[in-house]
Amino acid sequence: MTSPPAATTRIPGTTPRPSDAVLDRLTRLHPKVIDLSLGRIERLLQRLGNPERKLPPVVHVAGTNGKGSVIAYLRAMLEAAGQRVHVYTSPHLTRFHERIRLNGTLIEEPELVDLLEECETANGPSPITFFEITTAAAFLAFTRHPADILLLETGLGGRLDATNVVERPRLSVITPVSIDHVQFLGDTLEAIAAEKAGILKRGVPAVIGPQTAEALAVIESQAAAVCAPLSRAGPDWRFEPNDRGFMFVEGGTRRDFARPALLGGHQVENAAMALAAAGRLEGFGLDDRALDRGLSEAHWPGRLQTLKQGPLPALLPDGWELWLDGGHNAAAGLALARELGRRREQTLHLIFGMMNSKAARDFLKPLAPLAQSLHAVAIPGEPNSLSAEAASDEARAAGFAASPVRDIAEALEQIVARTDRPGRVLICGSLYLAGRVLADNV
Repeated sequence: MTSPPAATTRIPGTTPRPSDAVLDRLTRLHPKVIDLSLGRIERLLQRLGNPERKLPPVVHVAGTNGKGSVIAYLRAMLEAAGQRVHVYTSPHLTRFHERIRLNGTLIEEPELVDLLEECETANGPSPITFFEITTAAAFLAFTRHPADILLLETGLGGRLDATNVVERPRLSVITPVSIDHVQFLGDTLEAIAAEKAGILKRGVPAVIGPQTAEALAVIESQAAAVCAPLSRAGPDWRFEPNDRGFMFVEGGTRRDFARPALLGGHQVENAAMALAAAGRLEGFGLDDRALDRGLSEAHWPGRLQTLKQGPLPALLPDGWELWLDGGHNAAAGLALARELGRRREQTLHLIFGMMNSKAARDFLKPLAPLAQSLHAVAIPGEPNSLSAEAASDEARAAGFAASPVRDIAEALEQIVARTDRPGRVLICGSLYLAGRVLADNV
């Protein structure tokens, strides 16, 4: 879930859009960025005619890591099967429109403005958070465009997330749960898992990704309370990476799949979760062809993405690689470390920026043994970013030889000047930073 500054701040040098002004107004309807509750959005949805009751079949996805990737795979599979797919995700990387995808196309500016203003008028001066009112606008959009299915990602948590007003989805999915957003969800794995498990609905089947024993026990308890049939990683389905890709095993059936389109060993796990979910979506034409094509064509920017063209890669001499990843918690740091540990053919350098609400050291510690250097930056346009100096201090405490720099361009220049052979540069630590990089690298 994004904060209002990240949702509405315009990238310097770009042309203002009418939606920018509306989005900015919506940030001022509540004194808090995040205030988990369902009462405000339920009130607004009632004024709008309860669009959440008129949605196409919903796959509701919660969890700490991997939600967006699982949705990207499912979307690609369903579209390969000829289905019309709506998608709701957050945060966006470069512009708000990315959050609302209608039948494969990002919502267009005129319609977005109209919907936001419709919700603004219906809400009036009543307090409501930015995420809640924009979720209501998304629900309106989804009801006004025919589709076969809606892939719906929670913003934060699950139990009190604005998306959890959907009373009976077709399927629930909970990706791996780890420590994150402790100020809102609780400071133990069990407390966070309980919030994520709040999306489970009575009698609605749910796919559960790999979990710690503590998190799984909480999820299983909540599922039993609402009689939600579970399909769990481990007991009910599993995956085994191999040289070609991975094997997916379920119900005594084994099937080999090629390596998925998204980079990283953790993407095999995400692909397997998507396959488990696809197996529970009967009637959507998800045959072997659609599954294979979806795994090979899924696209999800800002996740171990290689940047090969644009002004930033142009700053690097031949032979260098520039990578980008928006992971920002301990589990994401471990996933990155596992993947980069398998790619030791080039020296690794990090450019790091992070929001001040995140546990920077927990993210960085697994990466410290792998990187030769770290240059810290503040995230441009983000008042809640760690300063370059503070980010550098966190990196030193995590075991890095770190130094603050003005911006990414300066970091790249210093890395090249201080290194005698080509290496790999990874920009990491925040989806907000990833979004700014993608916006600037055009």
